Amino acid sequence: MLKIATAAALVAALTATPASADCWTAMWATAVQQPSADVWYPTWAEKGFVNHSVRQAVRVTAGGSTIRIRLSNAYGTTPLHLTGASVGKAGTGAAVQAGTLRPLAFAHSASVDIPTGGQTASDPVRLAVKPGDRLTVTLYFQGTTGPATYHNLALATSYRATGDHTRDPGAGAFAETNTSWFYLSGVDVHDDGAAVATFGDSMTDGYAATQDADNRYPDALARRLAGRRPVLNLGIGGNRLLNDSACLGERGLTRFRWDVLGQPRVKTVIVLEGINDILLGMQEPTPCTTPATKVSANDLIAGYRQLIRDAHARGVRIIGGTLLPANFTDEPEAIRDAVNAWIRTSGEFDAVVDFERAVADSADPDRIRPAFDSGDHLHPNPAGYQAMADAVDLHAL
Repeated sequence: MLKIATAAALVAALTATPASADCWTAMWATAVQQPSADVWYPTWAEKGFVNHSVRQAVRVTAGGSTIRIRLSNAYGTTPLHLTGASVGKAGTGAAVQAGTLRPLAFAHSASVDIPTGGQTASDPVRLAVKPGDRLTVTLYFQGTTGPATYHNLALATSYRATGDHTRDPGAGAFAETNTSWFYLSGVDVHDDGAAVATFGDSMTDGYAATQDADNRYPDALARRLAGRRPVLNLGIGGNRLLNDSACLGERGLTRFRWDVLGQPRVKTVIVLEGINDILLGMQEPTPCTTPATKVSANDLIAGYRQLIRDAHARGVRIIGGTLLPANFTDEPEAIRDAVNAWIRTSGEFDAVVDFERAVADSADPDRIRPAFDSGDHLHPNPAGYQAMADAVDLHAL
C-alpha cells in the first residue's frame, strides 16, 4: 500500500493545473515518485534537504523565449517551503553559462510554500531556448524539507551545495552529486504547441541508457522531431499497469490521469507498459512489488482499454507500443504474445508502434537482438533505444 495520500486525493491534487494551461506547452517533464530506499539508485530523497541548494539539469525538446518551471510536493509529508530558485542554461558540470542565470519568482515572490500533496508553477521568465538545450534549475531550501518528492532514474547528474547558491553560476560549491531529480516536475514554454507524451516503465524511463547522454528512446524520438513537437518522458522504472507499488509508482491506470493528461497541451501519447505486470506477477513479492498479482492477457487488455477511454475523453490520440522481448518462456511468453497480437490487430489504439519487432533478434524473435541488448536480456542499450525511436511513424503522431 502507498504510505501517503489516497490515489483519489493525488488525482485531485496533481491534475489541478497550477496556472492557466491555455498558453503553455510542456517541453520537458518527469513522473514523480514517493521517496523510498528500495529503488534503482541511492538517493537524497528519503532524508530530504536542509540549508541546501540543489542544482539539476534537464534537456528541453522545444524552443521559445519565455519559460516557466513546475514543482511538485505530491509525496511530501508537510508543506514545502522553497526559499529561492533560479534557472539558466547548463554549462559544464554544475556550472551555468555566463549571462543566462535568471532568478525565479512565484506570484511575484522569491519564495513559495507548496502544500502537502500539491504543486506550483513559477512566474514566466524570459530566457531564449532552442530544442535540445540543457537547462539548469537551482532550488534553495533554507529549512528542513522532510522526505522529497522525486524521480529516481534521472540518468542525469544533480548537484548539492550547502547554503544559498541560486545566483552562483559557478560549480565550485556543488561538491555532492546524485542521479535523481528532486521536486522538479516540468518545464513549459509559452506557446500553443502540441506535446507528445511517452508513458510506461523502465523501457521508457531509460534504464541502461548512458548517464548524462540523453539517449533514452524518448530522447531519440525528440531528436527525430527536431523541435516540431516536444516529447515528454513519463516513464517510471518498475511501474506496472494494473497494480500500485510503494516505491515504483501508482499503477499506470491511475497515474496516467495526472502524469499524461495533466500535462499542458499533450495531444498524443505512446503507451509501453505491461511487462512488469507479467514478470513480477510470477515472482515472490518484495516490499516494492507487493502485491505480486498474477495477470492474464485479458487483464492487461482491459487495462489498455481504460487508458484508451481516458485518453479519448480528453481528446488525446493514443498509440500502443508492443511489449519488448523479455527472455520469457512458457506461460509468461504466451501472455506477452497474446497482448502483442491484440495491440497489433485489434484496431482499438489510434495507431501502433511495433517496438518488439524493432529490437527482436531475427534468429529468435522472443529475444532481444544481441546488438541492442544492455546485457540483462530485457532492457535495450542506447542503440536499441534508437531503434525503438526509429520505429515510430512520425505521421502517426
